Amino acid sequence: MTTRRAVLAGSTAIATGALLGTDTAAAGPRPEARPTVVLVHGAFADASGWNEVASRLVRDAYPVLAPANPLRGVASDSAYLADVLRTLPGPIVIAAHSYGGIVATNAAAGNPNVKALVYVAAFAPDQGETLLGLQTKFPGSRLDEAALDFRPYGDGSVDGYIKRDSFPDVFAGDVPRATAALMWATQRPADVRTLGEPSGPPAWSTIPSFYLVARRDQVLPAEAQRFMAERAGSHVREVNASHVAMVSQPAVTADLIRRAAR
Repeated sequence: MTTRRAVLAGSTAIATGALLGTDTAAAGPRPEARPTVVLVHGAFADASGWNEVASRLVRDAYPVLAPANPLRGVASDSAYLADVLRTLPGPIVIAAHSYGGIVATNAAAGNPNVKALVYVAAFAPDQGETLLGLQTKFPGSRLDEAALDFRPYGDGSVDGYIKRDSFPDVFAGDVPRATAALMWATQRPADVRTLGEPSGPPAWSTIPSFYLVARRDQVLPAEAQRFMAERAGSHVREVNASHVAMVSQPAVTADLIRRAAR
């Protein structure tokens, strides 16, 4: 009887070990851990713009974090994101949209855990360059003073919002109008000082980068995007999308992020 119980107990232990992956002889090599994907939103948006991309990555078992970008200033926003990145163990892939690109370019510099940068219709500045300088370097941007509402706050500071009538065509021309209306209502403004604040040493000079060019972008002209991508030595993919390519083309965006993660 004792022998039979011992055999049954041993069989149960073997079966349980196989199910939990503790039977190393049967389990084989464990898959390599996936990098954490950090999704950085830009101005006139919030982290919800990444929802469809994030859902695809989560289904593929990628750890995903989409932190709030303060939108108060290039240096302070970059320092904030750099602090967030330092809390994450293991390899990191950063995907950034629009203004989020200048923040990621600065925040990732010097962090050995950041293995790839993905720019989605995003600013990828070199040292000393500004958002306004890159946005106007090539013709085609429709995001000018006439498209913005300015709202003072605090002690002499000013926030910029895209006007309701301009938002659908300028910012989100290829998403349903109802979606664009909701995006306008929930947009997060940026302090206008971000436009002229110079960028620091670029992380893309030492970290591999990928770039999704939005051909129909009315905020950051496609030619400016191609210029920055070529200069950074990025792996480039182009898509017929507006400035919010991650909203209108989430599958393509997620696919490029997976490629960077590999």
